[in-house]
Amino acid sequence: MSTQDVVRSLSTPVNRQPRFRQDKYAPYFFISPFYILFAIFFLFPTLFALALGFFKWGALGDPSFFALRNYDHMFKDPLFLKAVGNTVFYGAASLLIVVPLALLEALALNSKRLILKPFWRMLYFAPIVTSSVAISLVFRLLYNSDYGFINQILVMLGGVPIKWMESPNYTKIAVMGVVIWRWTGLLAIYFLAGLQSIPEDLHEAAAIDGATGLQRFRYVTLPLLRPVLLFVSIIVVIGSLQIFDDPQILYGGTTPGGPGNSAISLVQYLYNQGIGQQLFGYASAVGVFLFAIIFVLSLIQLRVFRGSD
Repeated sequence: MSTQDVVRSLSTPVNRQPRFRQDKYAPYFFISPFYILFAIFFLFPTLFALALGFFKWGALGDPSFFALRNYDHMFKDPLFLKAVGNTVFYGAASLLIVVPLALLEALALNSKRLILKPFWRMLYFAPIVTSSVAISLVFRLLYNSDYGFINQILVMLGGVPIKWMESPNYTKIAVMGVVIWRWTGLLAIYFLAGLQSIPEDLHEAAAIDGATGLQRFRYVTLPLLRPVLLFVSIIVVIGSLQIFDDPQILYGGTTPGGPGNSAISLVQYLYNQGIGQQLFGYASAVGVFLFAIIFVLSLIQLRVFRGSD
């Protein structure tokens, strides 16, 4: 090759094609299934329900714009207000009863004096792996006013039988009995994990300084359990506001004049409007209201626990 050819080849511009960099795009390829499924099964239904809340749409026909009339009708419906009150009751009772019971149960399971710890932990965790349908059906037998085990115990103690399944005065209490039995064990496992992560040296140091057991619990255990307590409180509130299967199976729906109306939850009301009466636009508006309530309460809980740091 002559000198001129070499100079010509060096002066010729090189056509540099952009190369596909696998190290740059490969991570996005591997995580894309999660975002695709998230968009299909969560993001799109959420946005669709938010938009559908402003329309009137039944099983047949096209949606018609309804503006805010779905929300206006919602707050004028006595059954909706009853469902909101019942759901608030379930949430407050769960926070004030289930959470403290779970914490006491976790303290007992974490005690050094307790024998057969694996057995007791498995026993308290068993309701979580049991079908909610089976649990509710068993409690229907326990609540039976004629031959139910609970009424038999009351009679043996000198009391009178209670019409758990018939009287509107006891329906919410009956539902809470199922909730307490079903969820206390799971929450206790969460608290137990938090208790076992606390260094034992802190309790020993506090004991050497003369702190009593109650003082060690108040000034050592509770502050270190705050993240677990926040997590448990949030999932309890969310779960209570979304309660459906327990009252639905216990009382077999919400027939007019039946006891189920006195225990109806907000999700039951949504289900009856959307699936039962096929008012999809109105049911979407109820779902948006429920989402807003859960979101606001979760923010309040985060603010309360953060402010107590």
